[in-house]
Amino acid sequence: MSYRIINGKMQYIQELQPYSISNNVKKVNSQNGSVNFNEILQNEINKESDFVISNHAKQRLLERNIEFNQNDLNKIREGIDKAKEKGCSEGVILYKDVALVASIKNRTVITAMNKDESQGNIFTNIDSLVIL
Repeated sequence: MSYRIINGKMQYIQELQPYSISNNVKKVNSQNGSVNFNEILQNEINKESDFVISNHAKQRLLERNIEFNQNDLNKIREGIDKAKEKGCSEGVILYKDVALVASIKNRTVITAMNKDESQGNIFTNIDSLVIL
């Protein structure tokens, strides 16, 4: 039996149907107010101002007993913002005794290590270093 992948979905050839854009469009009914433009705009703005800590980084933070309070997270966010302003893509953020490897363009902390573990290591594929 043969199959094709169309828009990331596997479909058997017998099940192929004509592709229609209207099938994949999420319709918004402005009459009943189900989705508000201001809510969508605010969500997009928040995505640009926040950052994500990956599952891998969360696990490393727990394993290494590294904890951040809200003030620390704000400083890290500011560091990511500064790096993004300079056009950085991938970088290391040094904050207190912690090295955070981050994807600046995706606003994601990839991994974290404390001062003792980072000594003697080589960070590759980065284009920036942010010291906070």
